[in-house]
Amino acid sequence: MTIQQLPETLINQIAAGEVIERPASVVKELLENAIDAGARRIEIATAAGGKALVRVVDDGHGMSPEDLQLAIRRHCTSKMAGGLNAIRTLGFRGEALPSIGSVSKLTITSRVAGADSGFEVGLDGGADRPLRPASANPGTMIEVRDLFFATPARLKFLKGERAEAGAITEVVRRMAIAFPGVRLVLSGSDRMTSEFAATDDALERIRQVLGREFADNAIAVDAMREGVRLWGHISVPTFNRANSLGQYVFVNGRPVQDRQILSAVRAAYSDRLPRGRFPVVVLRLELDPVLVDVNVHPAKADVRFRDAGLVRGLIVGALRQTLEAEGDRASTLASKGLQQAFRPMPTHSSGSGAAPIGLREPQRLWTAETSPYRPQASEAEPQFSDKVAPSARSEPQDEVQSATIAHPLGAARAQVHENYIVSQTEDGLVIVDQHAAHERLVFQRLKQALHSGPVPSQMLLLPEIVDLPEDDCDRLAEQADTFATLGLALERFGPGAIAVRATPALLGETDIAGLLRDLAEELAEWGDSSGLQERLEAVASTMACHGSVRSGRRLQAEEMNALLRQMEATPGSGQCNHGRPTYVTLKLADIERLFARR
Repeated sequence: MTIQQLPETLINQIAAGEVIERPASVVKELLENAIDAGARRIEIATAAGGKALVRVVDDGHGMSPEDLQLAIRRHCTSKMAGGLNAIRTLGFRGEALPSIGSVSKLTITSRVAGADSGFEVGLDGGADRPLRPASANPGTMIEVRDLFFATPARLKFLKGERAEAGAITEVVRRMAIAFPGVRLVLSGSDRMTSEFAATDDALERIRQVLGREFADNAIAVDAMREGVRLWGHISVPTFNRANSLGQYVFVNGRPVQDRQILSAVRAAYSDRLPRGRFPVVVLRLELDPVLVDVNVHPAKADVRFRDAGLVRGLIVGALRQTLEAEGDRASTLASKGLQQAFRPMPTHSSGSGAAPIGLREPQRLWTAETSPYRPQASEAEPQFSDKVAPSARSEPQDEVQSATIAHPLGAARAQVHENYIVSQTEDGLVIVDQHAAHERLVFQRLKQALHSGPVPSQMLLLPEIVDLPEDDCDRLAEQADTFATLGLALERFGPGAIAVRATPALLGETDIAGLLRDLAEELAEWGDSSGLQERLEAVASTMACHGSVRSGRRLQAEEMNALLRQMEATPGSGQCNHGRPTYVTLKLADIERLFARR
């Protein structure tokens, strides 16, 4: 069989298979061209989910008759003056228009500002329509009709009109966030009209697109490292979603869906969100175009950084620092009825591990040596009691007098259902989940120990043998050195068992078999994508859960107050490692409203 050169039309249809996956791809390419042309107002109209019609009208600088004729030819572009190493525009490949025209009926009408008239050119399934004069306003109008009529097989892979219309809406929303100074209007017979007014305020445009809820629950981020700037807004951890569709990332203004960046965002929130929940973020990376490759895929949704570690470190570090400083804020979303009266008390941590500004000097903090959960702990420290007590336990009067309600989390008054601490503040009540609260405290201690050296371990008198599937044993044995850093000494004990010889001293007595099973599951989920520090912190989070005071543990008054004081001095104590709140507050005014006293 001899080698033959493919016809130009077939080449364009093959290229269209990579560039134009669905009507939303058409809208994306045309919007990028309009913004590159300097448009300040863009109107998008669709019909039948974009399959019957996509029309994009802009007020950009327009195209001359000569440019129009070249625009429908492959690899003809005005955006490559700086070469592939200095791409500063959204489009650059010169493939979009001929690819679209090879699988649809494409009409381009354009007029340069100051010209007497406009001109029109078109493609029908790859066949040229000759250039001719046409009436037009300054700018460009592009119509795409009967998408994929020339390749009917592609139509079978499209979803219903509502789904395709939704995908187009998402593309427009991302471009609207990326370019707040451009007015965008989306309309058509298959949708309600949406308009995003131009603004100089990035947060105002975010409010237009994502709604007031995100804007009210957003924290500003702005960080710089070695010439790479990261800025934008991220949600407080309590404002989260069931999927990652609420994560908007832009690199030099280009909307991307890059796995490296989204992985870094996930790592930054790793100990603040429940499993399966995702934060809402709008993040912008700005860096020298030489340091990023946007020519990775024809759809231009992926990028590659010259120093991926630098970018990842910047994202994880900046987001974590921001969350440490302001992330304990509660979401403004509230349920109806009585739940509207409950809200987590705001805390103001310094992000450095020191006592927050404005708080009184905390009582002595529990340490690995004095933890009340460690066997043979010092008698000078608050100890948990195993003495049987009623489900609701109140403080004796002398202990009430010794504790002050002036602290942000107040003075403990009772333990109810052997799990919740009820504390009185100067202006209300605080209810603390003792297990969730102490889980965060233990985790913070483990993280601090990671930065200062190996975590102290506690040798077991006899090694504990844990039977596990062979695959799990392999994973655990491979990470034995990592676990040793956290004070957990283990080794392989035959084909289907692990021998544990020491556990972290901070954990005290713990369910070793349950801990190893959870760690094995974590390792199976990580694969090889996480960095060492992230793995260590994930292990620390799992260990903290196993080493925390359990629900049902009866506490003495001094133990409850010591827990409250340590929470006040610990950054991030408003949430456990899994993102659940550790405490809620009920203001006195809310209580009085419940009883119609206000």
